[in-house]
Amino acid sequence: MSEPSSRWRSNGVRIIRANELDASTAQTLGMQRRAAVTTERTGATKLWAGTVTIDAKAKTGAHHHGDLESVIYVVNGIARLRWGERLEFVAEAEAGDFIYVPPFVPHQEINASDDLQLHCVLARSGQTGLVYNLDIEPAETPELIRWIDDLHK
Repeated sequence: MSEPSSRWRSNGVRIIRANELDASTAQTLGMQRRAAVTTERTGATKLWAGTVTIDAKAKTGAHHHGDLESVIYVVNGIARLRWGERLEFVAEAEAGDFIYVPPFVPHQEINASDDLQLHCVLARSGQTGLVYNLDIEPAETPELIRWIDDLHK
C-alpha cells in the first residue's frame, strides 16, 4: 500500500466558516452578497459561491452576471425574480427551491415576504465580471411565468 499524498493536506478540501464570509465582493443596491468560494480565498478557478440576504419587502437593482451561469438556492423566505430587457417577466421561488439564471439575463431579486429576510446561497460558473448593474425602466405589469415541467403540461 502506498503512503498517503501530503499534497492534499494543503491543497484538498477547504472549509469556509460562516463568520469568514467576505462582504467586500461586488454588490448590487438592495442586497448583501457575501463571498465564500473565490480564487483569492480558496484557489477556485471555475466557480464562485456565496450568500445573499435581502430585507423584508426590499428589492435589488437590475443587474446581470455577464457570461456566467448562476444558481440560487432559497434557504429562507420567498424570492420573487423579475427578468428580461424591461424586467417584464416574474416568477417566485420558496425555501428549498433552486433558481437558474443564464448568462447575460437582466434580472432583479425581490423579497416577497412582509416580515422574513430572504436568505439564499449562490453559485456561479466563474470568477470574473460577477456583477454588471443596469439602469432599466421596468415594465409596469410583468408577465407571471409558472414553471411546469414537460411531464405535467
